[in-house]
Amino acid sequence: MPSAPKWLFDSVEFLLPKSPLAEITEIVLLSPSVKKIRCSGELKNFNFTVGSYIDFRVSDTEARRYTVSYADTKSGILEFIVHLHAKGCGSSFMDSLTVGDRIKLNTPRAYNYYNKSAERFVIFGDETSLGLARSFLPVLKKNKHQFQFYFELDDENRDVPELLNIENCMVFTKNGSFRNEKWVSNLPILKSADWQNANFVLTGNVKSAQTFRRIIKEKTNGKVYLHGYWLEGKKGL
Repeated sequence: MPSAPKWLFDSVEFLLPKSPLAEITEIVLLSPSVKKIRCSGELKNFNFTVGSYIDFRVSDTEARRYTVSYADTKSGILEFIVHLHAKGCGSSFMDSLTVGDRIKLNTPRAYNYYNKSAERFVIFGDETSLGLARSFLPVLKKNKHQFQFYFELDDENRDVPELLNIENCMVFTKNGSFRNEKWVSNLPILKSADWQNANFVLTGNVKSAQTFRRIIKEKTNGKVYLHGYWLEGKKGL
């Protein structure tokens, strides 16, 4: 429910159990348009898995969804990697936060991105996928999966994966390459016999993710999880 009348949001908040508050304790600017936001609060009743997300009401009539990049329920620590793009209400809300502010934490929910039985993972996305990547990384390492991260990023954000200590990562300039089927077909990982049965998790821009999926289906026997986070001209996706 990215958009709804104010009365409906107000009614939902009134009828549901009161959301706990978390205090912003740290904000780190990783690039001109990417921030890491840490907050603390009572999280013992929450459950977080790979790709868990929280919906934030960012205005009277709008809500936006952010993936939890790190959670420690015992210590009450929560982190998000947020992309500040254009003048959207979600970006404006996240950009306006300062240390000491308090935000409502709705119950986290999750997509089923992670399959423990898979040997290999390829995780693809853009700036909006960095939080998911950070959520995936410790689980992939702990359970000894082989993995590769592929990102298409604006030039100003090329160094962000390294700042986030994301390993086994390839960064591509965001120039439309991942919408070019011929170019995608020539990616070495799609020609490698070792990665023919990998799990591919595709997020970020809808058009890029859909093109990548078509070629994966054509070139490999891999299992694909596709969840586009945004699309040009589409509000609140």
